[in-house]
Amino acid sequence: MTISSALSNALSGLNASSRMADTVSANIANVLTEGFAPRQVALESRQNGGVSIVGVTRFVDTALLGDRRLADSAQAAAETRSDFALSLERMIGTPGDEGAFSTRLATFETSLISAAARPEEPNRLQSVVDAASALSANVNAVSDGIQDLRSRADAEIAATVDTLNTVLDSVATLNRQITQATANGRATAGLEDQRQAAIDDIAQIVPLRQLPRDNGAVALVTTGGAVLLDGRAAHLEFDASRIVAPHMTRENGLLSGIRIAGQEISLDDPGPLSGGKLAALFQNRDVAATEAQSGLDAIARDFIERFSQPGLDPTQAPGTPGLFTDAGSALDPATETGLASRLAINPLVDPQSGGVVSRLRDGLGATESGPPGNADLLQRMGDALTSRSSLGPESAIRDASGHIADFASRLAQDRLTTERELSFGTSQANELRSLELENGVDSDAELQRLLLVEQAFAANARLVQTIDDLMQTLLRIGA
Repeated sequence: MTISSALSNALSGLNASSRMADTVSANIANVLTEGFAPRQVALESRQNGGVSIVGVTRFVDTALLGDRRLADSAQAAAETRSDFALSLERMIGTPGDEGAFSTRLATFETSLISAAARPEEPNRLQSVVDAASALSANVNAVSDGIQDLRSRADAEIAATVDTLNTVLDSVATLNRQITQATANGRATAGLEDQRQAAIDDIAQIVPLRQLPRDNGAVALVTTGGAVLLDGRAAHLEFDASRIVAPHMTRENGLLSGIRIAGQEISLDDPGPLSGGKLAALFQNRDVAATEAQSGLDAIARDFIERFSQPGLDPTQAPGTPGLFTDAGSALDPATETGLASRLAINPLVDPQSGGVVSRLRDGLGATESGPPGNADLLQRMGDALTSRSSLGPESAIRDASGHIADFASRLAQDRLTTERELSFGTSQANELRSLELENGVDSDAELQRLLLVEQAFAANARLVQTIDDLMQTLLRIGA
């Protein structure tokens, strides 16, 4: 071996050791950095001796990463549905609590019994009016709350779509930078870390798979088959609604869906965009909330029908509203959607609307006062409240309190179901994240590798020093 070749070998070893020391220190420094993948310098021996740096290898278990992203997507969807279900349940309140739906009904029933016992007392009649007003106001408030939740879901869909488009553009930009760096022989590990973190954000919105492309680029395709990125990023379109009313749905075109390149994308499950947070938001706005509104509208209709039965109040003409009305008018079955937001007591018995409370005793259509001790109508109203009826073909036969209990039970069951899904999804995501961390930076192993790098550096430095001493000796001999 010549002196020049020995020196070349030693210098290549110093260069490799320096690069390896930088890589090890970067690994240790980023041991707690989310999305950081450990690096290792790849070396190969040169034909004429010494060592060459092939590049820096970034270690990622792509299969585990893909599974973890799917778990993150399922967890985000379950969390979105769980929060929505909990909000719905809280609106109607817990039975027994002041202001709860069932408590308002119990207060109304009690007021009817009390008024029937002493129908000549105006205060007891007024209590019936107050309790009925509070009950209808509670129904209105729950209906308005449901539409408020739909409006929030609609606004969150718009924000989520904007975020998705922004992050997709970022990934497309990182793809181009990685491709250019690869073509020019520059390191791309840092850019790949940024891209992985960005794709992780997308995966929470829609479940996806990452596909390799030439020169280090990747394509992103949802598990339902929608192409989000392959060279160019897709642009999702959504039209936010300033207000959301009970009659507004995606099916009748009054609420927006998702479009890509102007084409409507199905949001059904399974579908191109099903499975993540975005699909869960649409599920909340278009399914869970509309089903809750439909159930509440059926209860409101039941209230109106119970107190406008033929023969209940002989003073009323057929077709006129009873104690409960649709915004002061008789019920029109064709306009039941949103009825809960319009439920109101008959102005004929409401002093604030020019009515007279004694009509609860004498009849809503009475033109003059009857016997003050006549409790027949009040008793029939009480019987109407406790009579058993069905809200529809698939509904059980219940009294008014039973229908409210069934409604509350359905909401509670939905909440429990979504909480179980969230618990499972969280456990699965955490387990996969733990497995992913096991493949992350091992600080002990990195420190051991650093000691070896230090020894290699010292050995090569000693060789250079030896060659220098030898050259100095030769120069002195030659002089």
